[in-house]
Amino acid sequence: MESVARPFLFLCFALFLLSSPCRSDPDPLQDFCVANPQTSDVTVNGFPCKPTSSIVSDDFFSTALSKAGSTDNIFSSNVTAADVLSFPGLNTLGLSMNRVDIAPGGVNPPHTHPRATQLGLVLHGQVLVGIISTSNVFYSKILNAGESFVIPRGLVHFEYNMGKEAALEITAFNSQLPGVLIAPRTLFGSMPGIPSEVLAKTFQVDQQVVNLIKSKFGN
Repeated sequence: MESVARPFLFLCFALFLLSSPCRSDPDPLQDFCVANPQTSDVTVNGFPCKPTSSIVSDDFFSTALSKAGSTDNIFSSNVTAADVLSFPGLNTLGLSMNRVDIAPGGVNPPHTHPRATQLGLVLHGQVLVGIISTSNVFYSKILNAGESFVIPRGLVHFEYNMGKEAALEITAFNSQLPGVLIAPRTLFGSMPGIPSEVLAKTFQVDQQVVNLIKSKFGN
């Protein structure tokens, strides 16, 4: 009996180890927990809940993704988030969405989402989606309206508008607050800034080049 029990316990433990890293936000323990961030500055995997007596219908609906964002910027793109910060009803539910507007020739620059896997759907336009694995392998495909893509959690990726008209994507995440690290802004626009000599050595360029790039990101 013991010889059967040990392999079974080992299997259960192995399955637990395999499944745990795949989880994003924790499972909710109630029907809903509409965010009430004004009550506390401390958050642990979610915001404090509004009292049930003060919850209203509008807490479960959002217009965050209904309007195109301005693409009048250096990347010619705009990301509008419907996450827990703009849509309090998402609190503890482990999901959120973005609207991505990209002008012709624009790019949603290389970035990562450290806390979530992403599923995307192209609604309009022609978009080149690129993904880089931790083995430094580049995967890409040009997508048209109605086609979708998935970005594994934490991998660097980008979307570039290949077409002659504005592109629109809707993306979904398995986190209420997936987070984003935009590579150029993270490296060249952090506050305080990364020392120029570090970036010059990293990219094997002169510090004047680094300073020029920093100036475009407010540093």
